[in-house]
Parts: sequence; C-alpha cells; structure tokens
Amino acid sequence: MGKDWIRKRKKDFYYRKAKIEGLRSRAAYKLAQLDRKFKIFKGVKKVLDLCCAPGGWLQYSLSRVGDDGLVIGVDLSEISPLPNVYFIREDITREETLEKIVKIAGGKIDLVLSDCSPNVSGIWELDHARQIFLAEKALKIAEKILRRGGKFVVKVFQGDLFNEYLDKVKTVFRNVKVTKPEASRKESAEMYIIAFDFIG
Repeated sequence: MGKDWIRKRKKDFYYRKAKIEGLRSRAAYKLAQLDRKFKIFKGVKKVLDLCCAPGGWLQYSLSRVGDDGLVIGVDLSEISPLPNVYFIREDITREETLEKIVKIAGGKIDLVLSDCSPNVSGIWELDHARQIFLAEKALKIAEKILRRGGKFVVKVFQGDLFNEYLDKVKTVFRNVKVTKPEASRKESAEMYIIAFDFIG
C-alpha cells in the first residue's frame, strides 16, 4: 500500500476515532450505526461473525450481548484474543468450518454477521464477483445455523450481481433492508443488507 493511502487513512475521522477509543477497526462504527438504525441486536444472545479480523465487529457484539451471551468469530487470519470470544481460524468456504461453528454454538444462532471482502485486485468485475462469492457463502452458513426468526447482516459490493444476490436473501428472510452507514467511506461501493425474520 502506498504512502498516499496511509496518509488518507490517518486523516479519516472514523479511523482516528477507533484508535483513540481502543477499537480494532473503524468498521465497529458501521455496525454500531446499523444497530442504532435497525435494532439489529434486540433480543440477540448468540452471534456469529464471519471474516471477523481484526475484531472491530466482535468488540461491538460483545458490548451488546452481555456476559451471558455467545460470540463466535471466524477468519483465515489470526486475531489477538478477545475475552469471551470463541475464535475459529478457518476458511468460511469449507464445510468443516460450519461443523466447528455448530459444535461451539451448541444450537442455533440469533444473528449472523458478514463483513467479508476479497483481496482487491483493482479489476472491478473480478473484485465484485469474488465479493459476491463470499456473500453467497455467508448466506449459506446463515441458512444452516440461524434459528427461525433470526437475523443476517452482510456486506455486498454494488455491481451487476448485486440484485440477483439481494433476491436470494429475500427468499429466506421476510424483511430485508439495504443501506450504507455513515461510517462507510463515500468512495466505497459497499452496501449492507439487513435481513430480519429468517423463515427457516
């Protein structure tokens, strides 16, 4: 990454705010804003966070579920340990990963979060397709692990495949919203799908 990118990030309001407040990433503010707007964590005690590194969403989830809640994080990259978080270092596209999640969860999950992004190549069509692939995997995991009435929050890049993916989400959730939180960078193509009331 170049020096211009590093300088730009240091000027970023939410990046600086995260550093000051001891959060692992600026992404925590995206989830907080989504939660304030849509009450995502209402009634939630069990959370699965896919592609969780470096842990910003895990930190926020912990603050919302309480000491008697359960938070599970999954990522290919190692993260620094967080108290009361079960971390699985695995690929979300592997069947064995779901088996490990089910074993730790000990039952169904209330909320599945996915902030997955591919390693960006700079070729937009390729990056968009790779990101949708990860979103598809997240949806499949959600369908297998969520309780009836559960919730799903997933990042999706805008592009030709967006509407097709959105339609798939709508087939398994009764209430689906699309939004972009204030903490997302203006130039980013990311959108967030907030899905409620899993049909099961």
